[in-house]
Amino acid sequence: MKEIVASLTRRGQITIPVEVRRLLGAEAPGKLVFKIDGDVVRLERQTHTWRSAFGAVQPVNRPENFKEIERQAKAEHVERFMEKLREQ
Repeated sequence: MKEIVASLTRRGQITIPVEVRRLLGAEAPGKLVFKIDGDVVRLERQTHTWRSAFGAVQPVNRPENFKEIERQAKAEHVERFMEKLREQ
């Protein structure tokens, strides 16, 4: 078993040595997980993130025609703008 020593600051921070980061495949920005089992602590890369969950849930009403939605939004914007001009 190989041992690597890291320093602990007064604020409870450590720098993860580059060899350990490479082994974990950890990159910044990222998250690491400390898994505690009795008096043993394991360090692992967090595998479930918002990026990994993206697209996992399908919306109930999925808008398919984005061009039409964009056209409607622009038309509503123009209408609100014209109403403001008429009020002046």
